[in-house]
Amino acid sequence: MASIQITLPDGSVQEVPQGTTPADIARKISPRLADAALVARISDPAAANASAQTAGAAALGTDDGYQSNGAGELIDLRRPLDHSVKLQILTEKDPDSLYVFRHSAAHLLAAAVMELYPNVKLGIGPPIDTGFFYEFLRDQPFTPEDLEKIERKMHELAAQDLQNERKLVPKPEAVELYKKSDQIFKCELVEEKATDPMVSFYTTGKFIDFCRGPHIPSTKRIQAFKLMSVAGAYWKGHEGNPQLQRIYAACFFTQKELDAYLHRLEEAKRRDHRKLGAELDLFSIEDEAGPGLIFWHPKGGLIRTIVEDWLRAELFKRGYDIVYTPHIMRRELWNTSGHTGFYKDNMFGPVEVEKAEYQLKPMNCPGHILIYKSKLRSYRDLPVRLAELGTVYRYERSGVLHGLLRVRGFTQDDAHIFCMPAQIESEVEACIDFAFAVMKNFGFEQFEVELSDWDESHPENYAGKPEDWHRATAALAETMTRIQVPFKRIAGEAAFYGPKIDVKLIDAIGRSWQLTTVQFDFNLPARFKLEYVGEDGARHQPLMVHRALLGSVERFFGILVEHYAGAFPLWLAPVQVQVCPVSEKVIDYAKHVTDTLKRHGARVHLDERNEKLPAKIRDAQLQKIPYMLVVGGKEAEAGTVSVRHRTKGDLGPKPLAEFLASLQTEIDTRTIA
Repeated sequence: MASIQITLPDGSVQEVPQGTTPADIARKISPRLADAALVARISDPAAANASAQTAGAAALGTDDGYQSNGAGELIDLRRPLDHSVKLQILTEKDPDSLYVFRHSAAHLLAAAVMELYPNVKLGIGPPIDTGFFYEFLRDQPFTPEDLEKIERKMHELAAQDLQNERKLVPKPEAVELYKKSDQIFKCELVEEKATDPMVSFYTTGKFIDFCRGPHIPSTKRIQAFKLMSVAGAYWKGHEGNPQLQRIYAACFFTQKELDAYLHRLEEAKRRDHRKLGAELDLFSIEDEAGPGLIFWHPKGGLIRTIVEDWLRAELFKRGYDIVYTPHIMRRELWNTSGHTGFYKDNMFGPVEVEKAEYQLKPMNCPGHILIYKSKLRSYRDLPVRLAELGTVYRYERSGVLHGLLRVRGFTQDDAHIFCMPAQIESEVEACIDFAFAVMKNFGFEQFEVELSDWDESHPENYAGKPEDWHRATAALAETMTRIQVPFKRIAGEAAFYGPKIDVKLIDAIGRSWQLTTVQFDFNLPARFKLEYVGEDGARHQPLMVHRALLGSVERFFGILVEHYAGAFPLWLAPVQVQVCPVSEKVIDYAKHVTDTLKRHGARVHLDERNEKLPAKIRDAQLQKIPYMLVVGGKEAEAGTVSVRHRTKGDLGPKPLAEFLASLQTEIDTRTIA
């Protein structure tokens, strides 16, 4: 039998018979590795720097849309190796193995459903960030009791240590197999997706599924999962297609990880900005006005004003000019910008005014461009930095609207920078520095950065030439490398007019939120024929940077509410102090305390209700007011206040002047605790 060479990650080479499997190699290395192994990654030994384009996305198949994190192809541990390769055995330590693990768990779910409800029609079952889902067509809706029954069956099958085995079937035979079992969606997938004569299937016990794989060896490792919910999903995501039931599940390697995830979910429910927004009287969405439109109540409006005032002050410090542009403009402007071509699905329909079409603005950029074009600029004028807290309107489908986080009308803290090529890197660097200042000011300490590029395989979705994209992406990457900001490249996520840098903050419970965007644009300056007079006296086209720091004020406010669970730091709290008189006898002193604090700029509420003190304190705690000042006869006589903090509890009596001084310091320093 012929021999092949297996190159391991440490560079060592093993010569083994052709047909040896990754599982064989793992056992040869160590029994411990063999027990821990889940899947293998192979690549051409000559392609040490191979692109991940040949990786697990191709390997995992039709029902997941999965992307491998590493170069090479992911394969089953039992797949025979027929040529020399570089080989890596993946365990729980490798992120790719978790997706394979979840993919196998999705098959386990389908196997359980088919045993309990043999007449269901199968859709797709991919892994997702926290688990997996599988789609089914069934006449009756799945109930919570059904999910419990399915989950028990999954555990029962997992305990049987069922092998996940790959089988190759001729395509005509595969189509006939699904036709006989009336699996219409699987039949459609085989006919559309199977391009080779032999079609890859995987069996899990009696269950068989069209799938390229790979999978973990057996079901015994799949223990830490929970079926979470059922949602409707159109087949292939297209309205008009049959609506399937999508069962979502959480899935992790260990029960400890699953429990931690479920705890985070409960914590997220407690922090839900929609719930807290109503309880704290911050904002509302009114049915009479329409979905996705936000009404800011006085307390929420106060916090928004504080946020915006801080941002405006920073804009002036950093050399921006604040502008205002109309909410509606001629549609021809949006034709010129390209929005009606590339972005029309997200725009409201045109409005006719005096036989001309006008458009609610989905973005602020064309308005800022018109301000730039209003006069000829010199190179001495550049960079021009125009900033606006501008309200925009986008048509979001009702099914995706979500409180403040996904709306139809919102205010962007938008800015556009017009500059010379030699200035572009310093301007991008300044934008990143500004973003970090925003996060620090509002109490966010962790972040991650992504560089979103275009999808070269679909140039029709983007404006500009390939050389423009390569040059612009390189400029952004070089800037972040120079200022030592780690980043991850994301293909296909760029805006239609240029690549972008996205800064995502990590909140108090570890969730990632899109915040700052810095976008390079070589398209709009060309479309609008923007110019400046250079030092050489000739006219040149400026470069343009789109920059939003908060993203949208509404979304940022929703994130703030959830990050702090409604308990805003003192400087942001709509009510900073509640004065609680113990009886009507001390009401005059309570009013004196209240007036004194107000004169010094504190936001104070005097609780004059005829309620007992514990009720007043309880209500102040529910409203998450930072400080409660209890005043009674002793306090009135001594000129003191009895201080209580919403988290630290009773802090004891303090002279009013001393409390006021400490309050002012905490506000001025924007203390987060």
